[in-house]
Amino acid sequence: MPILLDLFLTFAKIGAFTFGGGYAMISVIDSICVDKKKWITHDEMMDVTVIAESTPGPISVNCATFVGFKQAGVLGGILATLGVILPSFAVIYIISMFLDNFLEIAIIANAFKGIKIGVGILIVDAGITMLQKMKKNWLSCAILAGSVIVMLLVDIFSWNFSSISLMLIAAAVGFVSYLTGKAGARK
Repeated sequence: MPILLDLFLTFAKIGAFTFGGGYAMISVIDSICVDKKKWITHDEMMDVTVIAESTPGPISVNCATFVGFKQAGVLGGILATLGVILPSFAVIYIISMFLDNFLEIAIIANAFKGIKIGVGILIVDAGITMLQKMKKNWLSCAILAGSVIVMLLVDIFSWNFSSISLMLIAAAVGFVSYLTGKAGARK
């Protein structure tokens, strides 16, 4: 199969059969693009996930764009992006045309309750997979532990603290560590 068609169909399948948005799609994208198709490495997947989280737009779209671009340039990025967004767009468009009170239908409301559980499991799976494959050193473990502790405290005590601020602090610590490590290597 030509790479452009493969990119479009692969990401269309991901977009069509993954509920819950980008976080839920991370484990599916990782499984297909890293493990099965070997389009990117796991380190690249972790990098693109972090970058996609910190840039505008849905994570799944940013990941699809990166993978498509890496495999087939600009056209690959465009087709992978279209593949991941078209199924959701089509479903939402059809629902909006025919059903005014879609979520008031009992069977649909109950189905979405079940989907919420599945989405939670997919998000936890993505986190565990990334944690297992993460390069473990004292700094990455300290950042992880510090982030978990801060987020738990923020949630428990309902403090007003943005997760974006936490990401920026972790990035700054990582950057300073990189600079000090590079300076130490020169000596």
